[in-house]
Amino acid sequence: MIIKNYKELASSEMRKQVLDILEAGIVAVEPRQMLSSLLSYNEDFNSIKVFNKSYDAMRGRIFVIGGGKASGAMAEALEKIVGTEKISAGVVVSRDDKYKTKKIKIVKGGHPFPNRSSVRAVKKILDLKKDFAINEKDLIVCLISGGASALLAAPLDAISLGDKQKTTRLLLESGAVINDVNIVRKHLSKIKGGQLANFFAPAKILTLIISDVSGDKVEVIGSGPTVMDPTTFRDALFVLEKYKIIDKVPKRVKEYILLGTQGGAIETPKKLANADNYIIGNNLSALETMAYKAKSLGLKPMIVSSEIKGDPNVMAYNTVRHILQDKFSGYDVLLYAGETNPSLPEKYGRGGRNQQFVAASILALEHLKFDWVMASVSTDGIDYDLDVAGAIVDSDSYARAEAKKIKIAPYVRTYNTYNLFKKLGASHIRTGHTGTNVADIMVYRLAH
Repeated sequence: MIIKNYKELASSEMRKQVLDILEAGIVAVEPRQMLSSLLSYNEDFNSIKVFNKSYDAMRGRIFVIGGGKASGAMAEALEKIVGTEKISAGVVVSRDDKYKTKKIKIVKGGHPFPNRSSVRAVKKILDLKKDFAINEKDLIVCLISGGASALLAAPLDAISLGDKQKTTRLLLESGAVINDVNIVRKHLSKIKGGQLANFFAPAKILTLIISDVSGDKVEVIGSGPTVMDPTTFRDALFVLEKYKIIDKVPKRVKEYILLGTQGGAIETPKKLANADNYIIGNNLSALETMAYKAKSLGLKPMIVSSEIKGDPNVMAYNTVRHILQDKFSGYDVLLYAGETNPSLPEKYGRGGRNQQFVAASILALEHLKFDWVMASVSTDGIDYDLDVAGAIVDSDSYARAEAKKIKIAPYVRTYNTYNLFKKLGASHIRTGHTGTNVADIMVYRLAH
């Protein structure tokens, strides 16, 4: 089981059903399974085939680079498909280095904020070009998944790692959506926004992507290191002004962005001739499997949305409002996926967006006149930087909180939901690092 505390949480039939549906969704986006079903290798032509298109290195060699929460498992799968003897070398940056590879070196980086390990790892990737004299005859397979923006860090010479860490933290705490966060990241990096592909030109780059972004925009996932970047320094400046942090970011960051708007810094590439990008998995893959699992349990599921976004409190209330308005008549399982964006108060506690979404849902569902269970988890197994994937609650949770003299609203207001569920008990869902990442998945089980 991926859900390690399943027995503790499965205290009712409805809870069991929700946990089984979540488990099926996470298993469905396991990188090894996805790559094995979509990728093949032809030894005669030294070529890799994906979605019926072949990429060969008949006169050259195959190298592997990349980063992200799922990249370690992707690297394992790629070695198995291609064969270690056919891969000349590789470096991939993951959140942990537990993966067993022979030719591809797995390096541990920092997440959700880049660290010195992230910087050193990127240097190892870039060194491959010189160390192996990579040229136009070679094929580079790039493995990208959610989390790559932090795990692959190469700050510009004018910007320190500390500057970049502080800027990222300010953006996340301000409630910035991932698209906006990555616009700024691209313009403070040597490799993001297509610059990694540019660096390895003229070698061909085949990028395989597991998406954690609503709408599957390849230029956003992992800040698009192998995708041409349509955004500009002016866009980056607008983001900093939009979230009112232009005067809070480090001085060097503000000065460099302003310099870029005046044409004094090199823009990210707007054209790339040597890179092809393929999404091999996303949250819709998880949702479809979850719906199938629900049907196998005799339930009637509906995939409502794969693009949940915005403030978790607002989204929780809007979702419940639709339930109360009987918009889902005839369905007893509602499925959602996406990524909410908390806008944190000045003083806040411990918690992640999934726990916040679930806690807000308890308040919103308090007066529902039939039994219900709902849960929300991060598919990577970590809700922000905590040791839980998310939480599960039911129609008895509010009464249990009252019995323990726990007032839920203050915990929701102060984003202190980790401690709320710790006190409430039988709520935190624990999976550990799952080795994948397609953002968050949510399940409502309704007994109406």
